[in-house]
Amino acid sequence: MAVTSAMTKIDTIAAKRLDFDAIPVIDFGPFLNGTEAQKRRVAEEIGEACRQIGFFYIKGHGIAQPTIDELMKQTQRFFRQPFEKKMEVDAKKIGRHRGYIPFGDLYAGPNAKPDVQEGFELCTDLPADDPDYLAGSIMYGPNVWPDDLPGFQDGVYGYFEAVMDLGFKLFNAFEIALGLPQGYFDPHLDKPMSQLRLLYYPPQEGEIDPDMIGIGAHTDYECFTLLLQDEIGGLQVGNRDGDWIEATPIPGTIIVNVGDMLMRWTNDEFVSTPHRVINTSGKERMSFPLFFAANHRTVVRCLPQFQGPDNPPKYPPTRSGWWTETMITDVYEYRAAHRGTVPNPELDWDAPDPVD
Repeated sequence: MAVTSAMTKIDTIAAKRLDFDAIPVIDFGPFLNGTEAQKRRVAEEIGEACRQIGFFYIKGHGIAQPTIDELMKQTQRFFRQPFEKKMEVDAKKIGRHRGYIPFGDLYAGPNAKPDVQEGFELCTDLPADDPDYLAGSIMYGPNVWPDDLPGFQDGVYGYFEAVMDLGFKLFNAFEIALGLPQGYFDPHLDKPMSQLRLLYYPPQEGEIDPDMIGIGAHTDYECFTLLLQDEIGGLQVGNRDGDWIEATPIPGTIIVNVGDMLMRWTNDEFVSTPHRVINTSGKERMSFPLFFAANHRTVVRCLPQFQGPDNPPKYPPTRSGWWTETMITDVYEYRAAHRGTVPNPELDWDAPDPVD
């Protein structure tokens, strides 16, 4: 997540409670099961939301409710363990983007105080002889799982596989919305760095320090995010007026938001919007963002149809893997010793794609 200070009112924890249609709700069912005309209609709705807001809800997403219920049950079991048990899979000990992130180990917002959350990180489960893992990538390789929490791995990874499948279908919708042929993004998605984060936000009692909230104001740095949240709420989205809008939980939906890589690919045609989390409910909160990323080797360049003499590319070609690793290294304490060592993800404007 890229730290942002773009909002003019981020020094307040207040958020407007607007009707659900302030952030559009789009039925994805016709895209999954409808005619070509219905798919195009859904894709056009998605494109409009990505251009105007950068956030939208989807219903009819096809992920079975028992899969979601099991994810939530197993996540609650993990975070309610004693601290010592959770630390057995501490990311600092593992040294890659896997495992437990304790409170105090993530600073996502533009402040010097940690976010009020705990997390658990996982990605596509790859074998220990995966060449990118052996080469040192923190985004590839085997996942790690608690030894004595039966059902946790199956429940969590079952949801990961389901939401990844949904993410591939969303990319197909983006292709239509952007006027691209179906399958255009496929060469960049055969080994995606996508990560699922299990998040636990404890209750925050009394007056809340604006510089110490669930997660500080930021944009997501991958292509897009699919967020499942429980009924508690707390997500706030920044609008163009500098106000915070509550993204109230809607049963049966998943929230989608554009990330930095898709914004760069489209030269700001699709917008990556600042957001944050403040848990003012007095209850524990869980959420489950799936950050859908391209391959590590993908170089993100402005698509030709979104540049021209009066609209030159705003961003240099950007190596997707190094971008993601740089952002993670900047905000996660388990990566503190590696700050300044990740290669610059931005290439020279006329540089060819690197050959690994």
